[in-house]
Amino acid sequence: MSELYHNRILELAAEIPHLGLLADAEGSALKVSRVCGSTVGVSVILDETGERIREISVDPKACALGQAATSILSSNALGATVGEIRAALTALRAMLKEGGAPPEGRFWELRHLEPVADYPPRHASTLLAFEAAAAAIDEALAARAAV
Repeated sequence: MSELYHNRILELAAEIPHLGLLADAEGSALKVSRVCGSTVGVSVILDETGERIREISVDPKACALGQAATSILSSNALGATVGEIRAALTALRAMLKEGGAPPEGRFWELRHLEPVADYPPRHASTLLAFEAAAAAIDEALAARAAV
């Protein structure tokens, strides 16, 4: 299991930007791993077009793997398109569960989590941040559509 917790994973887990809560968030979501109890909350504010992340906050209470994924998300989300976030989630899920290629583009560092594929009980906590981000985006877009 030591290959799971290599130096870059530990560095990412220790350096998570945008911690806290956005008081005026358009969308927020909390995802929980039923396997280990890890949680990650994400709040977002979209730009005026609703196509890009203008602000993000994260609140991880997760293992080092979940924290590393949260760090990669929050380090690279500002300015990311909704499509980039969704594509990263899809690629991360495929990498972990189907032997797919690691995500590319602004979320390329998710490749450091590739060894998690061999540990299915760790998949849920590794996916939490991107699942929460996608759900927060959905909430923000739904709120805009309702206006």
